Amino acid sequence: MEYIQILQSFHLSVFQWLAIALAGFLLGVSKSGISGISIIIVLILAFVFGEKASTGVLLPMLVCADILAVIYYNRHAQWNYIIKLIPFMIVGVLVGVWLGNDVSEILFKRIMATIIIVSVLIMIYTENRKKTIPNNRLFAYTSGFMAGFATMIGNLAGPIANVYFLAIKLPKNEFIGTAAWVFFIINVFKLPFHFFVWKTITTETLTLNSILVPAVVFGFFVGAYIVRLISNLNYRRFIIVVTVVGGIILLLR
Repeated sequence: MEYIQILQSFHLSVFQWLAIALAGFLLGVSKSGISGISIIIVLILAFVFGEKASTGVLLPMLVCADILAVIYYNRHAQWNYIIKLIPFMIVGVLVGVWLGNDVSEILFKRIMATIIIVSVLIMIYTENRKKTIPNNRLFAYTSGFMAGFATMIGNLAGPIANVYFLAIKLPKNEFIGTAAWVFFIINVFKLPFHFFVWKTITTETLTLNSILVPAVVFGFFVGAYIVRLISNLNYRRFIIVVTVVGGIILLLR
């Protein structure tokens, strides 16, 4: 009875509860390596809570899923790429904190949509190039900054990180392991800003997160099983397709 009262205290409809439970499940799947679907998660939570408020609801669940990912894929992480990206991601986060604190909901949504669409176009372009660019520091630094800004503005660094990791031709497991550590580090770094600056993480949102954690964990292990069945080539194609679809949905929303 007490549990039912807790659920009712959030004043969400049955449809909204189903939607955010699905978002939690998809988040787990996403962090297992099927990262392109993260856009769909952002869209679902933005629909229920609003663009900016949804970033605070999502972030603690991201950190929880990141912990699972770094444990599961730790041995595949490529630290040379992580070290290249993290400093500039931190700068991007700080710029996002400064600009995003006073941004209106409409402008916030437009920024999110623009980031995704541009990322998709870049991804398609780089996928058609035969030459990789692993030693291009400017590309790494720019990708890091944009990913940091995007993750602070709307937890949307996934598509930009996908562009970078696809461009340098990381194999499937190295792709997932490297991304896992990058996002764990940067998501933990973002927490104080959501608590004390934007105030989008509250006791209420953390209670909601605790209810959704089982869906996240279940989704992670379902996703990890699926990833094992996908070849390197098909994995790259899948990431591109789901990112394109998510970008189109966000643009038309």
